[in-house]
Formats: sequence, structure tokens, C-alpha cells
Amino acid sequence: MTDTPDILARILDRKREEIAERMLRTSLEDLRGFIDAAPAVRPFLAALEARIEGGRSAVIAEIKKASPSRGVLREDFDPASIARSYEAGGAACLSVLTDRDFFQGADVHLEDARAASSLPVLRKDFIVDAYQVYEARVMGADCVLLIAAALEDARLQDLLMLTHELGMNALIEIHEARELERVLKLDAALIGINNRDLRTFETRLETTLDLVKMIPGNRMVITESGIHTREDVARMREAGVHAFLVGEAFMTAADPGARLAELFG
Repeated sequence: MTDTPDILARILDRKREEIAERMLRTSLEDLRGFIDAAPAVRPFLAALEARIEGGRSAVIAEIKKASPSRGVLREDFDPASIARSYEAGGAACLSVLTDRDFFQGADVHLEDARAASSLPVLRKDFIVDAYQVYEARVMGADCVLLIAAALEDARLQDLLMLTHELGMNALIEIHEARELERVLKLDAALIGINNRDLRTFETRLETTLDLVKMIPGNRMVITESGIHTREDVARMREAGVHAFLVGEAFMTAADPGARLAELFG
């Protein structure tokens, strides 16, 4: 992790400060005490598998207001209505950005989106501490994102085990072959391949097309970033990739769910 990209390093530094601030308001012990009152877990992996077994693309549709590279993506931002639109458009699951400082996200965005739909929900954030995994479960997340580039092996393993203990799934995100080698040593059912280079922000679909060849068939591969056309979808499916995490292509559309149906229908 000595070569952690600058933007990611900045985000992680701020994230550690944010966790410390949150722990002053709610201790880890108190947070754990809220778990019993959390909504029942919805089966995230099973929802994706069901779509694929039915011969369809399994789409994790993302709800995010902004990104560091593009700024505000959607001025008219209502997570609940977007969630309903995605469900109507055929999404298998939702992904909700909860990072405040770089993506203008919020915990309440996830809570509102989940309450408005029946779909399982991924907490999309920069998770570096067990505190955030407990937070995710308390707010109703069914899956969490773990970014290999942000976590040493031991921490990645510990956080993965904790998600399993809490009944959730974890999507482990990689960007390159070295990270994939690390992740394949873990009991990781969901492997996300991010086509965006965190150093340059360039997006190349070839990242997924190259790395998927190295992944055993008993893992589910989810391609992330850069899916904008039906041709992009077809390229992935021809390569054996049937699960997609898509955000910006939907967030910039007038009707996100209709755009989803158009792209994957």
C-alpha cells in the first residue's frame, strides 16, 4: 500500500478523522447495541445470482449525488425516488454512496433508499475500520464495499470476517492483478473490478476483460465503471461477466430506472 494513489490517500486520511469524530458521538459499544434493532438483512449475493441464473444481467444500480472527478452529477437528488425508479427499471440491488466529504453522500441516503424499495443495498464508502461495518449494519446495509487498495491483508481479512458474522455480504474491489492475487486468497464470493484507474481516473473496460480470465468460476465478478452503451454490456457478457455496478450513466439521466432498462433490457 505504499503506492496508494493520491486521491485515495487523501480520502482515507479524511475517513480516519471522520471515524474518530463519529466515535466521540457514538461509542463502538453503543453502536453494537443497536444491531438487534437493525432491519433484517436482505440477501445481496442471492439477488444477483437469481438474475444471472434467469439469463439476465444482474445490475447494482448506484445512487450518488457527486464524484471527485465530475462534481455534482444530479442536482435533483432524491434517493427514495431514485431507488423506486431503479427497482421499476429492473435493478437487482442498490449501491448508495454514504461518503460525505468527497461524494456529498450521507447515511440517511442509504436509509431512505432502502426504505423505498425491496432491493438489497450496498453501503458504498471507504471502509477502513470495524466501526464502519457495524454502522453499515445498523443503518440497514446488506453488503459493504471493501477496497483492496485501501486495506492491508490482515485488515481486509478481519473486515471480511466481520461482515460475514453480521450476516452481510462484502464486495471486494480490485483495480489490478496484484490486488486480485491478494483477494483470491480470501473467502470472497463477490469480486468487483473497477475499470477506473485511481491514479489517472482513466476508464478502460479492458481492465475487467483482462482480469476476469484469472478468476475462478466459483467467484462472482462485478464490473464497475465505464459501462455506458449496450455494446459495453454485450462485450462483458461475451467475456462471462454478467454482474454490473453502474452509477454515473444512470445518475445523469432524466429517469435513472428507464435508462437502466434501456441499457440492460
